Amino acid sequence: MKRFFYFAFLIALLGLCWEYPILYPLKLLVVFFHESSHALATLLTGGQVKEFVINSQQGGHVISQGGNRFIILSAGYIGSLLWGVAIYSASVKSLYDKTIMGILGVSILLITIVLSSSLFSWVFGLFSGGAMLVMARFLADEYNDFALRIIGLTSMLYAPLDIYSDTISRRHLQSDAYFLAEQIGGTTLLWGSIWILISLLVIFYCLRWALNQPHH
Repeated sequence: MKRFFYFAFLIALLGLCWEYPILYPLKLLVVFFHESSHALATLLTGGQVKEFVINSQQGGHVISQGGNRFIILSAGYIGSLLWGVAIYSASVKSLYDKTIMGILGVSILLITIVLSSSLFSWVFGLFSGGAMLVMARFLADEYNDFALRIIGLTSMLYAPLDIYSDTISRRHLQSDAYFLAEQIGGTTLLWGSIWILISLLVIFYCLRWALNQPHH
């Protein structure tokens, strides 16, 4: 019961703050996860990343050459979802939250240094990764645990909302689903619907698993 109330508190906190500027850095971080997933999928399928950009309007893009287009285009929304699942699950399962925060910070710094192509991307990535290393070094485990859960939940919840906005309510946009339909087949609505279904199922099973873990 205690685990459930703690989870409900986190969800309520995010819900109350969702439209306020306080969550702006977290939403940018989810965009970073989204674009870095495109970039990593490109590299893992043998392609080259030509440009990696995050902008202040909570958007961004990756320009790539080569690689598997289906995997690359699918990796954005699904990747940001999986970043969230991994971060949230690790914070729930592990007692080493400071270490997890440090690893996350180093990962963001490395992606920024290797891939970033714009000033804003550099500033955001270096500041975010550096802030995480400071938290890991100087804050107690319980504060790092709280921050990791908030980051993980934000990234998980943002995924289906972003998919719906980009591929269903505004299906005319040139989104990942738009380009996938253009290059692979199907429609923007079809791919958006598939990704929403996948994201909701992943979130459901992740949270069900998390609520059955011992609280620490």
